[in-house]
Amino acid sequence: MTDVSGAIRLVLADDHPIYREGLARTLADGGIDVVAQARDADEALEAVRRESPQVLLLDLSMPGGGGLAVLSALQKLETPPAVAVLTASEEDEDVMVALKLGARGYILKGVGAEELVELVRDIAAGRSYVSPGLAGRLLIAMRKPAPMAAHAQTGPLSDLSKREEDILKLVAQGKSNREVGLALDLQEKTVKHYMTSILQKLQVRNRVEAAMLAREHLK
Repeated sequence: MTDVSGAIRLVLADDHPIYREGLARTLADGGIDVVAQARDADEALEAVRRESPQVLLLDLSMPGGGGLAVLSALQKLETPPAVAVLTASEEDEDVMVALKLGARGYILKGVGAEELVELVRDIAAGRSYVSPGLAGRLLIAMRKPAPMAAHAQTGPLSDLSKREEDILKLVAQGKSNREVGLALDLQEKTVKHYMTSILQKLQVRNRVEAAMLAREHLK
């Protein structure tokens, strides 16, 4: 058991109201003080600034840029909360980007109520956590030697994954997020989530600048 004295102040961010409200009750029953709930990225950031919670429990797929946009913005705060991502995404890329942006925990939805409460307490106490199946895959991916071609590639798009390159190519053709999703069989909010990661990696301000880079460097 984790020794964390006093009630942990937590902001809960998820865009599905029924799931979010049920989750809030579960956390409250476990002694966690849910001081605010948020349904999109903007509300999550506003709640963090207003409430100064110890922990932010954050979904990745939300309106307003998604969880990655929140993680990126939190890095600018003087005392950001510990962030635990609670998501359905098992994509290695999502795990790596979230951890790179400062998430202390990466928890898959479907976790049991008691375990989730304990994980929140662990994260509030300064520990880290990645769901076991994902942690093993992530370790394998990190240990894999990079191919020679990757070492030789020094262009501005070299950090993009294959999926991100495919999305960026379509964006460069002028397609909307919805059209990109239809072309690649992805949900629109998933495309938005990937675009946030793409903008972060390319260090550009918007999709227009990203498209300009793509036209110059992607074939």
